[in-house]
Amino acid sequence: MNKKIWFRDLGLRDYKDVWEYQENLFQETVDLKIRNRREELTLETLNYLLFVQHPHVYTLGKSGDIDNLLLNEKQLAAKDAVYYKVNRGGDITYHGPGQIVGYPILDLENFFTDIHKYLRFLEEMVILTLADYGVTATRSDGETGVWLDVGTPFARKICAMGVRASRWVTMHGFALNVNANLGYFDNIIPCGIRGKTVASLNVELGVERVDEEKVKAKLLHYFARLFEAEIVAQNLEAEKLPL
Repeated sequence: MNKKIWFRDLGLRDYKDVWEYQENLFQETVDLKIRNRREELTLETLNYLLFVQHPHVYTLGKSGDIDNLLLNEKQLAAKDAVYYKVNRGGDITYHGPGQIVGYPILDLENFFTDIHKYLRFLEEMVILTLADYGVTATRSDGETGVWLDVGTPFARKICAMGVRASRWVTMHGFALNVNANLGYFDNIIPCGIRGKTVASLNVELGVERVDEEKVKAKLLHYFARLFEAEIVAQNLEAEKLPL
């Protein structure tokens, strides 16, 4: 089993470009697994973890309800935002500057074959990271993601999650609000859940801005620990990786 994970920080990138990039990495891994099975080979599959920030974008999962987007095309344009229906699980969510988005493209057969455990590990990575900032975060029964003040009238989501998996290969992932403009969430019913709001780490800490590089480092640390993996950083320019 290959527990090495190639990490790439993509910076600020268009959502559609990164979606296509994910799809390419995902399909390469799936195709290799099919070839291994067909030809009785044991070629090693690769694992990736991408960090990125996107310009303002709303995405709707394959089981989502378009009525949870409260803007029409003209209103989207006025807010300098775009919309895509995508092939992940979950309903509607928002991505934008100040949010750390993580896309693990893993062959889970290198780790464990359990999607439920995979999602819980992603949640735990965020919960442990927030704990380092003195923020107590938890899970909410029946609602994937990471929440604050669950069971109170003030319950709010700080990290959304939605994944796709085929042949135990994953894509899409999580979005942690660090310095997010929460006003953009007013234009949707986040994750299709009414009556609950969203949170951002800087607001919870009462500061103007949280150092996002430090948050990324903590996420990577806990990701590696939970998955018992070796994180190998790749520089897009130095490696001449396409995107």
